[in-house]
Amino acid sequence: MVGKAKTVSTGLGAAIRMSDIAYQRILEGLFDRRVPAGAFVSQNELSAIVDVPVAPLRDALRVLEAEGILIIHPRSGIQFIRPGMELTRATYQFRAIIERSAIRVFAEQGDETVMNALEIRHSRLLRSVERDGLGREQLEAMDALEGEFHGAIIASLHNPLIDSTYRRMHNYLRLLRLDRKITAPIMVRTIKEHLDILEACSTRNADAAEAKLQSHFQAAMQRNLGLV
Repeated sequence: MVGKAKTVSTGLGAAIRMSDIAYQRILEGLFDRRVPAGAFVSQNELSAIVDVPVAPLRDALRVLEAEGILIIHPRSGIQFIRPGMELTRATYQFRAIIERSAIRVFAEQGDETVMNALEIRHSRLLRSVERDGLGREQLEAMDALEGEFHGAIIASLHNPLIDSTYRRMHNYLRLLRLDRKITAPIMVRTIKEHLDILEACSTRNADAAEAKLQSHFQAAMQRNLGLV
């Protein structure tokens, strides 16, 4: 029987469940490589790595198993999935289904201020990479911009169910990127693909925006598979 979930009080009077903290820390450990993708660890080992007691850790592990991030082997340990071709294809297929609908709404009804701000930031980053090459600053800027760009597209649907599902899917994307080598030419291509999409949106051309988005996903999937 699972015991009553423990909570941690915050200064704002809110209560955060320990299982939610464990969930976030496990993902952080995976994404910052303290827990390698494909690793097989015991509950006690994982508890020590993420600094969370075993009881709430178990609750978080059940959620992560349901989300496909890991497999729990009874009396053996926890196996984290290693991204491969099938996960890559499934992830980008899911993204295409959701975002192709969302980009049409964004192109037709999206806030021009948001579009313009995204275009300016992409252009600045493009100049920075072309001038200075690829460094930590550019990588961090691209990571943030990637989330904001696709987040703005999804947000145009105003659907909380899609928002929450897409956030979980974003974990798969981060997994796929763990073993991907980012170079300056790859980042330049990605930025230019985003700018092409934004240009179509700024002219309120939903058909062109959808086509550009689909081309972007096909190219991104090939990059993740190491085909280009």
